[in-house]
Amino acid sequence: MSEHVKALPAQGTTNESAAADISWRDFLELTKPTVVAMMILTSVIGMLLATPGVPGWEVMLYGNLGIALLAGAAAVVNHVVDQKIDTVMARTRKRPVATGKISPLDALLFATVLAVAGMVILVWQVNTLTAWLTLASLVGYAGVYTLFLKRMTPQNIVIGGLAGAMPPLLGWTAVTGQVEGHALLLVLIIFAWTPPHFWALAIHRKEEYAKAGIPMLPVTHGNKYTELHILLYTLMLLAVSLLPFVTGMSGIIYLAGALALGLRFLQYAVRLLRGDDRRVALNTFKYSITYLMALFVVLLVDHFVFF
Repeated sequence: MSEHVKALPAQGTTNESAAADISWRDFLELTKPTVVAMMILTSVIGMLLATPGVPGWEVMLYGNLGIALLAGAAAVVNHVVDQKIDTVMARTRKRPVATGKISPLDALLFATVLAVAGMVILVWQVNTLTAWLTLASLVGYAGVYTLFLKRMTPQNIVIGGLAGAMPPLLGWTAVTGQVEGHALLLVLIIFAWTPPHFWALAIHRKEEYAKAGIPMLPVTHGNKYTELHILLYTLMLLAVSLLPFVTGMSGIIYLAGALALGLRFLQYAVRLLRGDDRRVALNTFKYSITYLMALFVVLLVDHFVFF
């Protein structure tokens, strides 16, 4: 009895010490800043493409700040929902909620603050259309995809990819206040890009996804089936990426860049199908990130050269 009583202060000290170790960096990590930064980059591109000139600094600042806060809130919710899964996978097991460093309740309160702040900024300083579209993408990612699709179907990335494809449209509506066809083309490009991007990573991390019980395509249907679909979606992406030129949104500079980047992506997809190599899968995943950023940069260059 006395030994048990003596042990209690030590337990309390440990908890207090763990709480004291929490820093702002842990909360920043919850927002997945690298992913949010990539989303904001595509949002900025949507803003710049929406008008012939450069939009005002107010809409650039407040629009992207509001979008970033809501995207960060969605990422925090993802940490909470995926807490058990994250403890199984090597690349996520050290996340603050997975380790217990930040409690799920504290994380959800943090997400609520971010979401409310983001909505207030967008409604007050930008426009209600952008605010509601951004909120819808948050619900789509944190709710529909993370809670349900991710665990239910190997087509989770295909169906849930729409939420992640929204930032260019959000940037566009922040500037124009309306949904337009060319903005939807940008969404379509990211939507077609998402499956080969994530499935390449899923092949590389197949064992971890299997251990976590997530029905990613390589886990449920095998590598070859997945690699074939990566190739098919890459062909679709190549075709979709040419639509800005076909519709008159862009000119010859973009056409040349889109063809060069798309054919290189296709080369990776063919190599992956032929070789079934995890290293090629990882390289394909890495190139897919370079591809998307470079494609939008070329689109921007073309836009400002010809406007």
